[in-house]
Amino acid sequence: MSIDVQKILGSMKKYLDIPSPTGNTKEAILEIQKDLEELGLSTKMTNTGALIATLKGQNDNDHVLISAHMDTLGGMVKEITNDGKLRYTRIGGGSWSAVEGENCHIITRKGKKIRGSIIPKMASTHIYGQEKASVVRDQTNMFVRIDEIVRSKKDVLDLGIRVGDYIAMDTRTEITESGFVKSRYLDNKLAVAIVLEICRYFKENSLIPKHTTYFYISNYEEAGHGVSFIPEKTKEMIAIDVGIVGEGQESNEFSVSIAAKDKKSPYDYEFRNRLVDIAEENNIDYVVDVYNFYSSDASQCMLQGKDAIFAALGPAVDASHHYERTHIKSIINTTNLLIKYLI
Repeated sequence: MSIDVQKILGSMKKYLDIPSPTGNTKEAILEIQKDLEELGLSTKMTNTGALIATLKGQNDNDHVLISAHMDTLGGMVKEITNDGKLRYTRIGGGSWSAVEGENCHIITRKGKKIRGSIIPKMASTHIYGQEKASVVRDQTNMFVRIDEIVRSKKDVLDLGIRVGDYIAMDTRTEITESGFVKSRYLDNKLAVAIVLEICRYFKENSLIPKHTTYFYISNYEEAGHGVSFIPEKTKEMIAIDVGIVGEGQESNEFSVSIAAKDKKSPYDYEFRNRLVDIAEENNIDYVVDVYNFYSSDASQCMLQGKDAIFAALGPAVDASHHYERTHIKSIINTTNLLIKYLI
């Protein structure tokens, strides 16, 4: 039985429909927990709200860990202005202009979701002209325009909105007939969907991985501290995260990208070479790449002093931390490499 890319895409869309900016991931984490338990995996929550699922292997002495992060970029209300708009602070990386014009939800402390849009202060060229309307986008001039009748700060407060409330951008997920997958936050809900498909593949084909495997669904990766704990017997860790397509990069939207180095650290050389060997032995399209402005659960974890060798790989996306795009070929190559590694 081969992997089912349509199941991956279906799970991805389900997780994308649940807003989970860093620090507000509980609902989405509970959804993947339910899905993994339905496949028969045992799960437990960490104290920080991440999820660890266990797939028993033939070797129960030397364990491996595969991580994927559920948290995404987003925003948080920083200030309510006197005329009823919201200044916001960014959660995670990305540029201010990346979300200009995007629709969003403001999620109040009580769980109420209120619609809005991200606009600059001087949005209208009819009022300000081209020069002023093209001013640099930053925290001083980007706002959430609330889709309610609000004319004052009091009106906004009466809606239940407060400083510290989360802002989640619409994903605009689309899958084209030519196989391209477009969405905000493919980084990294696509990886979470790949984890679920790997588990389904092993269970429905009655396969047992060579080593007991932990699947770690982290929830603070975009803030730089996604994996705070690894089980004691863990010897190897792979972070599934997006590869980076663009000028100066080897990655493309059709291969699995294997990281050699990122902003924080080189990855384990022998481990990386072993993954390359597995890809070549199984005719899996791959590239090896070096990332300048990037880190993963794996490199973040190693900087905490965790004693395991580490690697990172994943489907490569164009326009990372913007409106992202990949192709189903990259998803298939990534999933196949991980399955072959576990076998």
